[in-house]
Amino acid sequence: MHDADGSPTATSGSAPGDAEAELARLRADNARLLKAEKEWQLEREILRRAAAYFAKEMK
Repeated sequence: MHDADGSPTATSGSAPGDAEAELARLRADNARLLKAEKEWQLEREILRRAAAYFAKEMK
């Protein structure tokens, strides 16, 4: 069985080392996603402020 990005997924009959490797991979992926979310939040805030600035300038 494979997950969305094609990596094999852990099954109930897998070795403990495989489960630990899967957990490490998931933690790394989670950290990457959290970092990306912070970047997106910053970008949205910049765009929100820019839109407010230019809307004010148009009046």
